[in-house]
Amino acid sequence: MAQKSQDKGAAGGVPTVTEPGGVRNVVLVGHSGAGKTTLVEALLAATGTIGRAGSVADGTTVCDHDPAAVRQQRSVSLACAPLVHQGVKINLLDTPGYADFVGELRAGLRAADAALFVVSAVDGMDATTAALWEECAAVGMPRAVAVTRLDHPRADFDEAVALCQRVFGDNVLPLHLTMLGDDGESVAGLLGLVTRRVFDYTAGLPAQVREPDPEHLPAIAESRNELIEGIIAESEDESLMDRYLAGEEIDTAVLVADLEKAVARGHFHPVLPVCAATGVGLDVLLDGLVSAFPSPLEHELPAVTGVDGSPRPPLTCDPSGPLVAEVVRTTVDRHVGRVSLVRVFSGTLRPELTVHVAGHGMAERGHPDHDADERVGHIYTPLGASLREVGACVAGDICAVTKSGSAETGDTISAKDDPLLVAPWEMPEPLLPVAVVARSRADEDALARNLARLVAGDPTLRLERNPETHQLVLWCMGEAHADVVLDRLRGGGVELDTEPVRVPLRETLATPAKGHGRHVKQSGGHGQYAVCDIEVEPLPRGAGFEFVDRVVGGAVPHQYVPSVEKGVRAQLERGLVAGHPVVDLRVTLVDGKAHSVDSSDAAFQTAGALALRDAAEKGQPVLLEPIDEVVVRVPGHAVGAVLGDLAGRRGRVLGTEPDPDAEGQTLVRAEVPAVELLRYAVELRSLTSGTGTFRRRFARYDPAPPH
Repeated sequence: MAQKSQDKGAAGGVPTVTEPGGVRNVVLVGHSGAGKTTLVEALLAATGTIGRAGSVADGTTVCDHDPAAVRQQRSVSLACAPLVHQGVKINLLDTPGYADFVGELRAGLRAADAALFVVSAVDGMDATTAALWEECAAVGMPRAVAVTRLDHPRADFDEAVALCQRVFGDNVLPLHLTMLGDDGESVAGLLGLVTRRVFDYTAGLPAQVREPDPEHLPAIAESRNELIEGIIAESEDESLMDRYLAGEEIDTAVLVADLEKAVARGHFHPVLPVCAATGVGLDVLLDGLVSAFPSPLEHELPAVTGVDGSPRPPLTCDPSGPLVAEVVRTTVDRHVGRVSLVRVFSGTLRPELTVHVAGHGMAERGHPDHDADERVGHIYTPLGASLREVGACVAGDICAVTKSGSAETGDTISAKDDPLLVAPWEMPEPLLPVAVVARSRADEDALARNLARLVAGDPTLRLERNPETHQLVLWCMGEAHADVVLDRLRGGGVELDTEPVRVPLRETLATPAKGHGRHVKQSGGHGQYAVCDIEVEPLPRGAGFEFVDRVVGGAVPHQYVPSVEKGVRAQLERGLVAGHPVVDLRVTLVDGKAHSVDSSDAAFQTAGALALRDAAEKGQPVLLEPIDEVVVRVPGHAVGAVLGDLAGRRGRVLGTEPDPDAEGQTLVRAEVPAVELLRYAVELRSLTSGTGTFRRRFARYDPAPPH
């Protein structure tokens, strides 16, 4: 539940920011279990923002306030946790590490100006984290690495650094080495490679900075040379390398300045050891976030257009500029209402200001295009679920806005007199269907309300009511995402069940056939009389339906020929054998009989339907299943496993080719029955250790197997 407070919270209450240079927006990314949420909690406690650090296991952390996160003991949504260090406000954006919640991760990347990759010194990293590093590199986002869980018995900092260098590249170098305590096992401090100083945490935070012991000097010298060469290689001073190679001692201040510039430009990526449990490295990490990561003034802003798509000049991070902000996350709280997490790119967002809220381009996901003018109520700094009121939110900062009537995740907030649209961020396609059904009529109304709230806040969730199967289908990112969605629905007081997803099928006839339809009835002095004879023949797949009139001699009066066609079409919709729509047939009306008094439109409709059913009994009915064209993107080493799996799904591989957009990735193109793809999102992830993705589109209908 969102909690409002008008004070500054604990001793480290976050003040209102007045200029963009005083902000750092940092997103924490890494695989589930790497320690992102625990690290955020430790940083909040170290700066006095909260009184004491909470626990993921106990469900007491600031960021994992969602009931689903508490139950699953892992992050399931984006959370913002601001703190102040050296007079700079740092907005920490904690993201889920599980692949199902990649939509929340992408929202965090959009709101941030730099990324802190959290890598466990115990478990290493997964392939998704490696792919995300390349994605950040493609857009030039500054990155650093925090190696966590140093207090674990199996922790190996040196191996974690080597792994980062193998996966992330050469410009990933440690700024500090770990120093063991008197027991020879626990990490008691850090050895600074640039400063050649020891940061001793034996007495806790802050570290006691002192000269290194003699036994530390060889390790420092060896690693320091490599680090300095890496820093100098990125320096704008081209003479620095020559001076260093000539034996000149480069001043520490020069090295630090060049290091900070290289990190801010995204050219150099420091590795920092940090332990949330013992406090080792927390102050060093905070110093690095402030000094090396860029402010919003240094980060390129997304493109904008008019709401009609007309081009507009690029934005600048100017508090006095035109107002442009983006909703990066929306939740609906039962007590507070709609809460929108907003990143302000330009201008200043103020209370009681009338703004334009616009969302376009997500209609296929259940988000119709919308434009509305709304008055902003109060503006808050969010700290997890709690909200602290502030007087304004300037360009570069992140805030929360409550009680917006229409704001959804991805919407643009701009000036009423100059409405704009921010270019949308890439959002993955949900590919795991889950059919839900309410247990009662009352639950149906509650289900509709709760679904509207969930869809408004989660662009990776697609809602579809299938007109053929009459099922309400939620398209999710995976099983964990589906579990959270169902958990939130039930938490909103909805009693519901899930059922197997039904794939819409079709029927047709495999061979030509003739049908006779006779409808003769006498009732209350008013008769019904209609007779018709038809010939039915199959058409090529995808041809649809044709009706041909070849009656001669007026056997069926001209005015009743459309009635026969209408009856045939109605029967096609109802199905012939299994109740599925019938396709790809040509029906030819060849003969019939009529009565001058008792024939009618309704009688010939009935006769047409009876004739088609008679032809189906004589012909060879065939059930058709939808075939999807699938493009699977996998690393090269997983191609063989994917090809074998597709064959087991009755898939027909069309070919493989290198992915032109990603080195080392292969695209596998195939045609696969849709029924075989219902759980493919889950099974592909398992098959490829989370690195495989796919997209699908309908291709055609083909005959289904006899069983």
